[in-house]
Amino acid sequence: MIYEVRTYDLLPQSVAEFEKRFGEAYEKRKSYSPLAAFWHTEIGPLNQIIHVWPYKDTAERNRIRAAAVKDGVWPPKTAEFIVAQRSDIMLPFPISPEIKPGSVGPYFEIRTYTYAPGELPKLMKAWEAAIEARVALSPVTAIWYSDLGSLNKFVHIWPYKTLQQRDDIRQKGIAAGIWPPSAVAKKQGLPVYRLLSQENKIVMPSAFSPLQ
Repeated sequence: MIYEVRTYDLLPQSVAEFEKRFGEAYEKRKSYSPLAAFWHTEIGPLNQIIHVWPYKDTAERNRIRAAAVKDGVWPPKTAEFIVAQRSDIMLPFPISPEIKPGSVGPYFEIRTYTYAPGELPKLMKAWEAAIEARVALSPVTAIWYSDLGSLNKFVHIWPYKTLQQRDDIRQKGIAAGIWPPSAVAKKQGLPVYRLLSQENKIVMPSAFSPLQ
């Protein structure tokens, strides 16, 4: 399983119309393959949308996208609103759940870390050691690393009912010593991974997103 994460920066005041046109075009596009999620930013970089597409592999992705374009179903007529586009192919950690339709948000925190080259094995071990206790507090939507696109990227996505719930759960995990994974790694004598940068954003789903 791979996930294509497409991130678009839009012109100010264009998100609503972009989502409207995208949603209308998606009614036909979804017969080729479904979305996993579609979000717009609420906190962080504004006027940004993120859509996530699951595929068996890159060959399936290429075949489906080519068929939708050939049949005139895709892409939606939204080019006039787009300032910049990025596409990343993400691979799930073994501990990452599969994204399935459902209502777990509506607030999602997307945290993107850049790790130093060669640090991925350490990162995986630390997260494997910490994740069970953390998801006992609240579920995780995705734990991925980049394969194509922006390299050495690690993305984890967390759903919350409210922003206050997010703050409460994060503080509870830190106070209990079960989070973050780097702290758990130190306690267990595991190698601590080295990060070069971190960023996060709060996003919310569109009406047609399978994940709410």
